[in-house]
Amino acid sequence: MTQKAVVLLSGGLDSATTLAVAKANGHQLYGITFDYGQRHIWELEAAKKIAKTVGLEQHIIYKLDLSCFGGSALTDRQIPVPQITEEKLNTNLADQGIPPTYVPARNTIFLSIALGWAEVLGAFHIYLGANAIDYSGYPDCRPEFIQAFENLASLATKAGVEGRQFRIHTPLIHMTKKEIIQKGLALGVDFRLTHSCYSPDEQGVACGRCASCQIRLRGFQEANLQDPIEYQFRPSSSK
Repeated sequence: MTQKAVVLLSGGLDSATTLAVAKANGHQLYGITFDYGQRHIWELEAAKKIAKTVGLEQHIIYKLDLSCFGGSALTDRQIPVPQITEEKLNTNLADQGIPPTYVPARNTIFLSIALGWAEVLGAFHIYLGANAIDYSGYPDCRPEFIQAFENLASLATKAGVEGRQFRIHTPLIHMTKKEIIQKGLALGVDFRLTHSCYSPDEQGVACGRCASCQIRLRGFQEANLQDPIEYQFRPSSSK
């Protein structure tokens, strides 16, 4: 019997690869994308395109407004998205403190909502594209957090009390961006459909200067590949 899985699909490179992994694992797939007041709203369109190519059982765009709290460059337009220099990128971003693009408790909120839907569906597998290697120092991308939430899921749900075990899958958590790109390509991911930029222009073209763009570009460069999406600025080393 095919097991159901809920996949958090942001529209980015990592979540698209995570969705491909879940599909390869033979799950019946349900996708959830969050419209949370983020300034990079173009990722929602990317998520819709990716979902159509995979053929999900259901794809939900869940609307909640984290911009009413602010506290992040992604949800408060008064806080600028930092531009990352190549010199800074070549250091460990996780050692430089938590950046202003961190959205307070975002993965906790998203996983909680996904867990509620999963319990209704009878889906005991939840997939998240968290990564603890090529990331920007977000505390809710660490393995310790994922394990803690998996424990919470068993304690906080009727299904858990009745003995069912929820699994939070993070298949990319120990992979570099280069490895994620290679994995996605091996599974047939069309990275032209993905959107990773924190600060795109009005047409959705990636800036090429934010941490997310720079990490993505470096991943393609290390894989000896050309990133297929358009950029406002593309470093000469990645062309």
